[in-house]
Amino acid sequence: MTAALLAHPRQVAFAVDDVWAAARRWVGRGVGPFFINEHIAVTNSRVFGEEARFDHSSAFAWWGKVMVELIHQHDPGPAPIVGAAGFHHVAFFVEESGRVNETPEPVDDGPIAAAQAELVGQGFPEALYAEAGGMPFAMHDARAELGHLIEIYPATERLVSFYDMVAQAAATWDGTDPLRTR
Repeated sequence: MTAALLAHPRQVAFAVDDVWAAARRWVGRGVGPFFINEHIAVTNSRVFGEEARFDHSSAFAWWGKVMVELIHQHDPGPAPIVGAAGFHHVAFFVEESGRVNETPEPVDDGPIAAAQAELVGQGFPEALYAEAGGMPFAMHDARAELGHLIEIYPATERLVSFYDMVAQAAATWDGTDPLRTR
């Protein structure tokens, strides 16, 4: 799965100190509009295997053929997974079976345990597991080999709709209203 997983990225993410300021800089480079979500509510979170809070904000826009996320972790605690700046993760949709979902067709909010087991087996340990609105997502630590984390989540109807909305907003964006809240 890992070779196929790495062949179909859906999102690239960068760690930033301030999602609003970073989004303004990206808008100045012609990327936008950005949809900003502060203090994203997550539950059942664990960081490096320990129950931990994951308080973060993100700004999302469409960049070429992929979504870009600007991410900031507010309270990094003893084991932060988001640094102050730099390339952070590449995200992928997975099917309920743990196989890569090469075409982003919606699937149920089923477990992603098979995909996680495969990533761990490839030497990429779990760095974060959490649920947002009941949807599981995980980040696996590939920094030693790839220089970034790998994020996985199921291609739920809600998530695919969000991706589509961000892509459509970029396709019709005329430069107005560059920073939007979600």
